[in-house]
Amino acid sequence: MADPHNRIAIVTGAGSGIGKATAIRLLDDGWRVVFAGRRLEALREAIAAAGDPFGDIAQRALAVPADMTRPDSVAALFDVVRARFGRLDLLFNNAGTGAPPVLLEDLTVEQWRNVVDTNLSGVFYGIQQAFRIMKAQSPRGGRIINNGSISAYAPRPNSAPYTATKHAVSGLTRAASLDGRKYDIAVGQIDIGNAATDMTERMTGGVPQADGSMKAEDRMDVRHVADAVAHMASLPLSANVLFMNVMATKMPFVGRG
Repeated sequence: MADPHNRIAIVTGAGSGIGKATAIRLLDDGWRVVFAGRRLEALREAIAAAGDPFGDIAQRALAVPADMTRPDSVAALFDVVRARFGRLDLLFNNAGTGAPPVLLEDLTVEQWRNVVDTNLSGVFYGIQQAFRIMKAQSPRGGRIINNGSISAYAPRPNSAPYTATKHAVSGLTRAASLDGRKYDIAVGQIDIGNAATDMTERMTGGVPQADGSMKAEDRMDVRHVADAVAHMASLPLSANVLFMNVMATKMPFVGRG
């Protein structure tokens, strides 16, 4: 456990899964962490689950409800951070969703738009607001880590919206990394495969494979993802992990298809 410090982080989708695990790990590393997400009660429960490692949880953890699909809600989130803490050192753009695994031709426009609005537009809105704070603050700069996916490289069957948005996030990461250089903003991406969360519980009973079969897939403890994000966040701004892949060793990714 590190000593507490004055670096400020926002974690989106922090009420459950990867976001919750990462936000708690950052608290353990001494960060001041804004838990952001749609459900305020879930955010408060996540903060409670962190305990109080330094005896000052009320000063270092803040729950802020935010809908990352709405630009006004995202702007309000960053306004709260600016007013409360005066700066931002890290954004973990983690909030995401998927569509039902139906045939591509049977997807509704609403299902498509929901995934695009959350996984792509929401990430952009977060990056844009973070740039505005990080380029103007003193000391200048900060770090943005986007949650990509194994699906940024290879799709699962019946996953067109999720796969398309995760490929797009990789392009957005590259573009933001380039555009952020002049402001000392480091932008990177973590591509995660089969972390053990509620979202991947179905994998233990078997999920469709590219050859038409059903197969149970190995998962890894979500804490390993949190550890990886914490490592990326710990680097000086002179160093950047542009892309990191952390995955369950035996998941069927290499050689998929």
